[in-house]
Amino acid sequence: MEEFSIFNIFTLMGGLAFFLYGMKVMSTGLEKLTGGKLEVALKKMTENKLKAILLGMGVTIAIQSSSAMTVMLVGFVNSGIMTLEQTIGVCFGSNIGTTFTAWILCLDGIKDSGEGGIISFILRLLKPVSFSPLIALAGTILIMFAKKNKKKDVGRILVGFAVLMTGMTFMSDSVDPLANSPDFQKILTAFHNPILGVLVGTVFTGIIQSSAGSIGILQAFSKTGGLTWGMSLPIIMGCNIGTCVTALLSTVGVSKDAKRVAWTHIIIKIIGTLVLLPIIMILQNVIDLGIMSKTVGYVGIAVMHTIFNVATTVMFMPFTKQLVALSKVVVKDGKEEVKDTRRTLTGLDVILLKTPAVAVHTCISATNQMAELTRETILMSLKLLTGYDETVCETIIENEDIIDSYEDKINSYLIKLSKASITGADSRSVSKMMHCVGNFERISDHAVNLVESAQEMHEKGINFSEECINEIMVITDAIAENVNKAFDAYVNNDLKIAHKVEPLEEVVDNLSTELKNRHIRRLQNDECTVELGYIFQDVLTNLERVSDHCSNIAGCLIETDEKTNLHAYLHEVKENDEVFRTEYRAYAEDYFRRLGGQEVNA
Repeated sequence: MEEFSIFNIFTLMGGLAFFLYGMKVMSTGLEKLTGGKLEVALKKMTENKLKAILLGMGVTIAIQSSSAMTVMLVGFVNSGIMTLEQTIGVCFGSNIGTTFTAWILCLDGIKDSGEGGIISFILRLLKPVSFSPLIALAGTILIMFAKKNKKKDVGRILVGFAVLMTGMTFMSDSVDPLANSPDFQKILTAFHNPILGVLVGTVFTGIIQSSAGSIGILQAFSKTGGLTWGMSLPIIMGCNIGTCVTALLSTVGVSKDAKRVAWTHIIIKIIGTLVLLPIIMILQNVIDLGIMSKTVGYVGIAVMHTIFNVATTVMFMPFTKQLVALSKVVVKDGKEEVKDTRRTLTGLDVILLKTPAVAVHTCISATNQMAELTRETILMSLKLLTGYDETVCETIIENEDIIDSYEDKINSYLIKLSKASITGADSRSVSKMMHCVGNFERISDHAVNLVESAQEMHEKGINFSEECINEIMVITDAIAENVNKAFDAYVNNDLKIAHKVEPLEEVVDNLSTELKNRHIRRLQNDECTVELGYIFQDVLTNLERVSDHCSNIAGCLIETDEKTNLHAYLHEVKENDEVFRTEYRAYAEDYFRRLGGQEVNA
């Protein structure tokens, strides 16, 4: 048999590289295929412990990484989406879900009898060396020739899986010569010390930051026939501790509770090891568990990996409150800067950029938060025109400053997000948000302009005439209705409402034209001063601009979701769409009737 040499080490390291890269490609493809739906569900299904565990398992299996799952939870807690208590059950489920990879790797340990026949053929077909090339071929064809992004994502998953299994085969083949190596057998005797086994598993997994990778290498070494159940168990426990390093690294610069998420993960693993390992060692010495001295294989390692994580879950399930309390002992409360909650946007955490689908959904929540504050601000400013209130003026100016900061933070986050690997639907959502946040910010600017007009009249002690106030009330009601329609359409992603914005926007334009003409007649008849006239013109200009931005918001939704050219759409509906004309006439009749004037034809 070939002797173990430096080239076998090269093959082992290369196999590990293939394994980790395949895992990354596969998990990225799986995440894009699910579109972040499983991850987003975490926010809704964590109140019930059992549901949280099942969901944690499902997400971890889907993204093939318990480390990524924990990092995601750190981000959720740091951005205020979830509480520390809600993450405990998900952590348990994630620990169980991560064992799924070890069971997949058991395929590499399948042996056929070599005697021919259908059974031998099936067993040989199940070996990765047999089916991986076919899976890689199928995946490559999908990536190269499929037109739909989802099919391309399936192709990436297949190629990632093939690369992962090929890496596993390389690792297994590289250690074959060690089976008959006396030197290797001497090294293995050191692992009869369980403490050394735990340390080696922890350090190695911490370095490569993948428990799946370290368990895979352990399974590969089991092929030599030199590993026993008793030697493997401490190493597996160490691998489970070492995988927490990634989560711990993600806690730099985050809140106390976010740090506690990672530490809770570590506490579960460490206490689980400290409790279970001595129990097994005592049982082995007292009862003489014969299995612990027997040779372990691929399936045995997968079994121990699963039993350890299930056992820790069962052990800690009744003590979730105590776990939270212990994490608060490790990460003590300190003096933290009190945050202005109005200036804090939910979800915009750089940690979540590692899971782009989740980042997109949390960014949608943040833009909705900005939209609602903008709606509140502009509606307050409309009321100022007919009733001055100093407190309201101050609130509007403060809100505008907050909305400005929202725009900066959201745009900065969206730019980073647009560079990530996201699905076509998520890419459209990012584009839509980028366009709309600018319109939100401009609407808040016009709200401040209206405040300035109201303040100018208040300071100078001048007021609009009763006729002028009636006209302003009519057009501001139309603006308020259009604001509500545009913002409802955005927040609820409702295209039906979005289509109602443009007819009302046309009515606002015609109302503004009518009011300007009336204003000119009042000036000619000396019924209005030039000073009030300038203010009235400024008010109308700002109101028109607000309505224009409402039209931009609705138009962006229509253009993005219906995949149409906005200019072509507007031309078509205004020229040939009977529904548009019907809605226009209904709005025009209502508002021009209140104005006491003639309806303007569309």
